[in-house]
Amino acid sequence: MNKEILDSAMNAFAIESESLLKTAEVLDREEFARAVEVLSKAERIGASGCGHTGIACQHFAHLMCCIERPARFISPAEAVHGGLGFLQKGDVILLASRGGKTDELMQIADVCRQKGVTIIGVTENTSSLLAEKSDIVLAMAVTRECDKYNCQGTTSFAVTSAIFDALQTALVEVTGFQNESFAVIHPGGAVGKRLNKK
Repeated sequence: MNKEILDSAMNAFAIESESLLKTAEVLDREEFARAVEVLSKAERIGASGCGHTGIACQHFAHLMCCIERPARFISPAEAVHGGLGFLQKGDVILLASRGGKTDELMQIADVCRQKGVTIIGVTENTSSLLAEKSDIVLAMAVTRECDKYNCQGTTSFAVTSAIFDALQTALVEVTGFQNESFAVIHPGGAVGKRLNKK
């Protein structure tokens, strides 16, 4: 690998760091606090997105389960074929789309509004259709993706995941979740062995 390629690869860290810091600036703290409040009270939590964002939403659902907030990723395709039956009035769904125009999520938002499900939209475009359909909007900022074509969802994935990490961090505090509880539901791996060490 020549030096130019290696330097370009290492620059990914700087690119993503810049967007993470920018997101911390544009993320409305009142909206974030509202999101934490509804997530802490919801009986069930759903999350949906497409592509890289969908994978980040799977990460979010897992994070919620790790602190005993019942959650699941709902595939955009399955959502409108009965999957939204998982959510009931008073529950919460998180819909993520950098541009806020992902067609697959709009129908999900409409159904959730009909059912009385609170919608948290995560998007860079706060004037988008997703933002309009959302009860709470969490803004993100992506200066550019890491690849030279500025097309792959690399930085977008990192920023979206960081917002989800921040939500879980707050929910641990708000719900009073204890590490002892995590030890019970996470007996596997090195973490489980450390937590359950007598």
